[in-house]
Amino acid sequence: MNTENFITAMNSGEKVVCGSEVLAYMGKLSQEAMKITARINCGYHEPQEIQELFSFLTGQKIDEGFGLFPPFYTDCGKNIHIGKNVFINGGCQFQDQGGIYIGDGTLIGPMVVLATLNHEQNPEHRGDLIPKPIHIGKNVWIGAHATVLQGVTIGDGAIVAAGAVVTKDVPAGVIVGGVPSKIIKQIETDYYENGHD
Repeated sequence: MNTENFITAMNSGEKVVCGSEVLAYMGKLSQEAMKITARINCGYHEPQEIQELFSFLTGQKIDEGFGLFPPFYTDCGKNIHIGKNVFINGGCQFQDQGGIYIGDGTLIGPMVVLATLNHEQNPEHRGDLIPKPIHIGKNVWIGAHATVLQGVTIGDGAIVAAGAVVTKDVPAGVIVGGVPSKIIKQIETDYYENGHD
């Protein structure tokens, strides 16, 4: 098992059985992620240092417009995909094994949780994991303490209100809030009329 094989297995959406080679490798990646996030979260770093550490964490080159206010937590890191000019505020927790995709210009508020794993409901197999990705579009704003659950897609330009728990897909250009989140209103803007979709 290597990281490429692990990501392929997680992106397949198939159940990860407790005791499997995939789950064992997940534990290895968790230990690596804890080492890197400890470096991110310890002391002050210039923005360029944060970008370099986040690139190391994800295994991908991070755009120079990327911004992060530590602390930041993840138990994997290798299935996070970040667009250009993304900002992540302090205290966020990304459980990215199932894949987290964040579009250009997105703003993520403090203490946001993105969770791509679920446990098997059957108590006899509760240790088994079911991965599903989270897709966040361009120019999305996710407010403080919001939680986005596995398998959710958030459309371009949408806003997730502070404290919301997002369990279902969010259309482009709307505001959602509540537990579970519901559409509150359409965003009034000419953004979509000017060729953005």
